[in-house]
Order: sequence, then C-alpha cells, then structure tokens
Amino acid sequence: MSDAIENQQAAEGGRFVIQKVYVKDVSFETPHSPQIFMEKWEPEVSLQINNSAAVLGEGVHEITLAITVTAKLGDKVAYLVEVQQAGIFNATGFNANDVSAILGSYCPNILFPFAREVISDVVTKGGFPQLLLAPVNFDALYAQHMQQQAAPPQVAH
Repeated sequence: MSDAIENQQAAEGGRFVIQKVYVKDVSFETPHSPQIFMEKWEPEVSLQINNSAAVLGEGVHEITLAITVTAKLGDKVAYLVEVQQAGIFNATGFNANDVSAILGSYCPNILFPFAREVISDVVTKGGFPQLLLAPVNFDALYAQHMQQQAAPPQVAH
C-alpha cells in the first residue's frame, strides 16, 4: 500500500505526513500471580484488535490502534495486556476513498510495530516469556470491513 500512497501523492499532489506516534494507554494485569509462575507455561493466547479515527483538524487525524492480549493457563488468566497505540497523521490532497484507505489500513500498519514492541516489553517486565505478535494484514482487514459496510443489511424472518 505504501507504493500506492506514494504514487497517489506524486500523481495528485496529495501529501501524507506522520506528525507523532505515541502510547495513549497501557494496562497490564496478572490476577493470579505469583501462583501462576509455578504452573507449566503452555498458555492459550487470544488477540483482539480494533482501530478508530478522530478528526483533529482539516486533513489531520488521530488514529488509535487498540490491542488486547489475554494469556490463559486453563481457566486462569495469566496476564491481560491492553495497549492503545496512537498517531497523528496529515492526509491532504487525496479523494475521500483514498483518505479512508489511508486511515483504515495504512496508518494501522504504521502503528502496529510500535504496539507490538510495547506489548512485548510489558509482558517480559511482568515476568513472563517474551511475546512476539505475528504481523497483521490491515489491508485485508480494511477490505473485509468495507465489504461488510457495502453489504445490504440482513433481515431476520
């Protein structure tokens, strides 16, 4: 997608700028420590990802990538980490569809490595083995979201 953005910028005079990347919120819980450290470490890990956009000014947007990771040993939560990684981005000179794609896919792709690092650091500092999240295909997630938006509503009979 970055090639598409750069080509779009060159062709139409659009401009994309990263103003700031920052951690907006972090939460880490280990509700069963220290006993959880005595158990064999074979966790079931679940991941939830969400992103949101807020308009800060003309062509200026805050994108927030919210990631929640829960690691369980059986029915016990070993840890729960929630991170909101945010950024302020300028996107001017693009059509509405391109701005939507930039905010819904390109910006989360930029933010994800920062969030992944925060999560890995917090989990390690919490006394657990390092957690390395696999890459996420935000282009596919955005395309899926757009298909859901375009689909006619289902009516229950």
